[in-house]
Amino acid sequence: MLKIYNTLTRQKEEFVPVAQGKVSMYSCGPTVYSYAHIGNLRTYIFMDIFRRVLKYDGYKLKGVMNITDVGHLLSDGDEGEDKMAKAAREQNKTPWEIAAYYTEYFFNDFKKLNIGKPEIIAKATEHIPEMIKDVQTLIDKGYAYEIDDGIYFDISKFPEYGKLSRLNLEEQQAGARVEVNSQKRHPADFAVWKKADPQHIMQWESPWGMGYPGWHIECSTMSRKYLGSHFDIHTGGVDAIPVHHENEIAQNEALEGHKTVDYWVHSEFMLVDNGKMSKSLGNVYRIDQLEERGYSALDYRYFCLNAHYRKKLNFTFEGMDGAKTSYARLLSVLYQHKTADKATDAQILEGYKKQFDDAINDDLNIPLALGVVWTMVKEPKSKDIYKLALEFDKVLGLSLDKAAPAEEEEQDIPDEVKQIAEKRYQAKKQKDFATADALRAKISEMGYAVLDSKDGYKLTKNN
Repeated sequence: MLKIYNTLTRQKEEFVPVAQGKVSMYSCGPTVYSYAHIGNLRTYIFMDIFRRVLKYDGYKLKGVMNITDVGHLLSDGDEGEDKMAKAAREQNKTPWEIAAYYTEYFFNDFKKLNIGKPEIIAKATEHIPEMIKDVQTLIDKGYAYEIDDGIYFDISKFPEYGKLSRLNLEEQQAGARVEVNSQKRHPADFAVWKKADPQHIMQWESPWGMGYPGWHIECSTMSRKYLGSHFDIHTGGVDAIPVHHENEIAQNEALEGHKTVDYWVHSEFMLVDNGKMSKSLGNVYRIDQLEERGYSALDYRYFCLNAHYRKKLNFTFEGMDGAKTSYARLLSVLYQHKTADKATDAQILEGYKKQFDDAINDDLNIPLALGVVWTMVKEPKSKDIYKLALEFDKVLGLSLDKAAPAEEEEQDIPDEVKQIAEKRYQAKKQKDFATADALRAKISEMGYAVLDSKDGYKLTKNN
């Protein structure tokens, strides 16, 4: 029986679907104004693992993921410029060109990371009429009101507002998260429709004039359209809890008159060198940038699988080195099992399967499940072990069927590369990490990767 941690109840609960044998699941997708970075992609690896576990357990899955291509403003609230419009202006392209480019790039990363696409991909711009209808319904029911710059949800009409984030509205100060708007009835009231200035490049006709949808109404409208008024699971990152998902709940339940989502499941933040990921710090990395440094996308997936989805994950290149080495070793050991002739006792195999199944069904404990795999491959070499590993890979998504013998050590590495690698090693020992990182990047530019270990380091040629 699958147990999952429900953010709404703050408890690990047995998963009981609305319809027996079927699962309906909505996952917050990207705002496609820029490249997805590795922190973003950790959330989608979590989504993929969750989907894989559900399928492994025999459920028929109907998943929906949105593409936000309008309506997501620069702040968490309702102030600032639309992210799509801003990117379009800066890059001298139309918002639709921006959306098409970054959406394609996003799904290319999905492919590299073995992340399966949900069954339905819903673009916000293709659902404007349905959003307008929902906004009108909120007005008709007395949950929304019109002011000069748009239509706002009146949180005072929804007494349970804050139940997901455990937000105390009495303590919330005007202007704490958003600029003060004197026309709003409460500072936390949020826009469901924004009126557009004439120069705004993304706007649609509505009963309230030209405008565009609020970010939060998009997910409420699209999730209910495809999954109905009561569905099983809503996933996303923890950053969406206090505003976006809180607002979704208010909208959904105001529109339907009852609870619409049974399980809210969130993945934790990723840190970089124990700090916040920030463009200003130069520590925001993309998959292609990891590849330039000699890592594969699956090295990164393996790295992510070593931390539970509800735990913060600290990204370091030393950690990536360890993941790359461990993943390569796993493929090498599995190759030895693949090419072996001996069999493994059925009871031993059943024992490992039970351990694996218990781990993944205990709130998606993938680090423990991965540990089971490592214990299993230490058994005497057997093709049965390899076959069971492939069964487990339906959850892990590590392409274990690509198991291959260990690569030979690179013998002809240029002396210049070796010298730079040694200088980097000494800089690292002296805790001069800025120099060490710069030298690592130089090594990568020369076509090689440096892999740190407890005993020192190793140089390999980039793939």
